Amino acid sequence: MANPIRIAIAGAGGRMGQALIATVLAAPDLALAAALDVPDAASCGRDAGTPMGRATGITVGTDVDAALALADVLVDFTRPEGTVMHAAACARRGVALVAGTTGLTPADREALALHARTVPIVHSANMSVGVNVLADLVERAARALGAGYDIEVVEMHHRHKVDAPSGTAFMLGEAAAAGAGVDLATHAVYAREGVTGPRRQGTIGFATMRGGDVVGEHTVVFAGTGERVEIAHRATSRQMFADGALRAARFVHALRAQGAAGLHDMRAVLGLA
Repeated sequence: MANPIRIAIAGAGGRMGQALIATVLAAPDLALAAALDVPDAASCGRDAGTPMGRATGITVGTDVDAALALADVLVDFTRPEGTVMHAAACARRGVALVAGTTGLTPADREALALHARTVPIVHSANMSVGVNVLADLVERAARALGAGYDIEVVEMHHRHKVDAPSGTAFMLGEAAAAGAGVDLATHAVYAREGVTGPRRQGTIGFATMRGGDVVGEHTVVFAGTGERVEIAHRATSRQMFADGALRAARFVHALRAQGAAGLHDMRAVLGLA
């Protein structure tokens, strides 16, 4: 295909990085342009496809500006501090950004919004198409069911996940809060222990489980009197995250070609916003 979209991948040696590399290599409209990792990563200096037993001709490096000079879009599934640094570099270089990093602080989000004035950025705590449709359904359900239904967000991930609740759980909590017409910051309950008293009406509870190799499971429970509605999503492979992220890459590339900037989420990518 003529003029494929040139993709740089940050966190190339990680599980998501490898899934992204494999997906880019399989897509006729995409080309792997560069791969990045932190300086002490075992992947640095090696071919980006080494962990999967493939030769890509792309060596994993640490020079962000050099990588962006070759790319149209940077796809980033790293840590908050890395994502913010990469967003600044993308703004300098005029490269679009897709970020699937979780655990961003309000200050991190403000930084992304600042850099999105210069280049198009998609940020989502979960790039799965299914999860983002789930969030849309959760918002609609919360609005339709009303105040008589208590809302709980339950999530489980593998033992290696470092943040809790998950970014996706927060996203679902925000969707529920939007539908219910409340502020999540003042209505969220993240822990219960001891004699907590009755459940306060209007709160949105979170429960977190960690263990094994679970890719990701999320359930939003609407518990009413005499009935319970549950909306759930279960991930069995990271492939769906890679597919969603590269769908977002195509979206920001089109915006970049139009000279447009802005901070977007997967709802915009999927036409739900």
